[in-house]
Amino acid sequence: MTTYQRTTTSYQPGARTLPGELYTSPEVLAEEEETIFARGWNCVGRAARLAAPGDYFVREIAGESILVLLDREGKRRAFFNICRHRGTRLCREESGRLGATIQCSYHAWTYSTDGRLVGAPHMQDAADFDKSDYPLHAAALAEWEGFLFVNLSERPVAFETAWAPMKGRFARYGLPGLTVGHRATYDVRANWKLVFQNYSECLHCPTIHPKLATVLPYQSGANDLTEGPFLGGYMEIKAPNESATMSGRACGRVVSGDLPEEDKKRGFYYSLMPNMLLSLHPDYVNYYILRPVDVNRTVVESEWLFHPDTVTDPGNNIRDGIEFWDLTNRQDWDIVEQSQLGIASRRYRPGPYSPRESVPAAWDREYLKLMGRV
Repeated sequence: MTTYQRTTTSYQPGARTLPGELYTSPEVLAEEEETIFARGWNCVGRAARLAAPGDYFVREIAGESILVLLDREGKRRAFFNICRHRGTRLCREESGRLGATIQCSYHAWTYSTDGRLVGAPHMQDAADFDKSDYPLHAAALAEWEGFLFVNLSERPVAFETAWAPMKGRFARYGLPGLTVGHRATYDVRANWKLVFQNYSECLHCPTIHPKLATVLPYQSGANDLTEGPFLGGYMEIKAPNESATMSGRACGRVVSGDLPEEDKKRGFYYSLMPNMLLSLHPDYVNYYILRPVDVNRTVVESEWLFHPDTVTDPGNNIRDGIEFWDLTNRQDWDIVEQSQLGIASRRYRPGPYSPRESVPAAWDREYLKLMGRV
């Protein structure tokens, strides 16, 4: 049996799209950064990216630069990327491998990879100075299904509590053991909420995605998460297609031996607040991390994950899966950019959702709840 329960999304008559100012106001974006992104558990990528002690990468969350690393003892950690002396940025590169320590390039304050201050030149003459009082500022870090999450809050809601609805839900896919086969970064000229809302419905698919519509009929499937910060469900892969690929052929091996037969004919699609979209197919998984840059600009990073044997097989078909979603993504980015332009019009007014748009309507309700507007 699968771990999801098929349900029908409840539709609330009269549901309408959000007011235009929520997509165009810099003040609203600043509020979102503090209220949603700074308090939420943000996906920062795959745990496997930190393969050896000293490996690190840098992520920006709510205007903060966060250093995520594997310390010398093999423990994953996250720190605010600032020196405790004068606040200087410590790591300038997006990723790399540290030596035994992290040293500030300004005045050479030096930290161990577990965050302790171990060197502070000329501070021995400073009254009451104690290196133990000045470790790097830590950010909360959690791991789920091979993904890493960071929370900026000093007193965050425990990850196990916040993400309880997701515990074990995708265990059958063996996500921690998958291998990255492709990466892409997209610069989308639209508000981040439009990306979430567009991902959450396929009513637009026959018009915008003619190729996708022949593989994943938009009226097929059902939703199993219909309220709250995690939303989504499945669509049926139309025979004779084996997967969501350009040719219809599978990319390679099924991602996990634990995948039940019914799920080998389905694609599952979930929006996970505050910044993650997750798409699961029988032979590959791809996910997206969203980062708002401005009210009308969102950077979207994506990775395609495959069974390790698929990636090493010279006869694999992974390009088919990559090209299928790269095409679909670019079609989506184009249409949400047109939405952004239209919403900025002085004549824009919220329009009614149809029952086929119940998931984006539910997403809106959760967004308004997080923003304290309901």
